[in-house]
Amino acid sequence: MTKKEIVKKISEDIGLTQLKTKDIVQRTLDAIIHTLVSEGRIELRNFGVFEVKRRAPRKARNPRTGDKVYVPSKNVVTFKPGKEMEELVRKMDPANLPLMDDADDADHTGNGPVDPEANSPRAGASAGTDAAD
Repeated sequence: MTKKEIVKKISEDIGLTQLKTKDIVQRTLDAIIHTLVSEGRIELRNFGVFEVKRRAPRKARNPRTGDKVYVPSKNVVTFKPGKEMEELVRKMDPANLPLMDDADDADHTGNGPVDPEANSPRAGASAGTDAAD
């Protein structure tokens, strides 16, 4: 769902024009962003908590070249859903959800890690390269 669709739904529900509703929605989102930037945390009861956290610097590896690279620290926004949202999402029918991009690597049985080499179309490719290269 997009912001435009949210605006349309809310405007229909409460009887405001889409223009006024869009302004209200945008002001709400702006207030959330402003609060995150100024205070680092915003708690919306029955929805969840947005928080700015500092991700530590780390050493990584360029998957294409294998070279070691330094990734500097950065600020990231985290979201922890509220209890009500968690419960409603948990009760959703999985058949109605889109599959994740890496569905082949997913553990469909809940028995722990999946061997990424087993049954993978990339099974013979070396790490950091695409099978098509």
